[in-house]
Amino acid sequence: MDRNDVSSTVFECLAAVLEIDASTISESQRFAEDLDADSIALVEFVFDLEEQFRKSAGDFAVNDDDLAELKTVGSVVDYVHAALSK
Repeated sequence: MDRNDVSSTVFECLAAVLEIDASTISESQRFAEDLDADSIALVEFVFDLEEQFRKSAGDFAVNDDDLAELKTVGSVVDYVHAALSK
């Protein structure tokens, strides 16, 4: 899966959880500060991401230890793309 496909899926999942238009999301946005995502929304977002990417990549999961480092939308796109490229 190329990075653009990953980015589209990440944006769609985040938009669904936050109930916003995916076209308003950018990779530079921070979850809490820019998108007003609380911890419950972030847990739901990660769950949805794992579910979506398991459909195409099988055994995909976000490592709990890595969650604290994923502060922007772009960092999630990079993380998922790297994980799927292994």
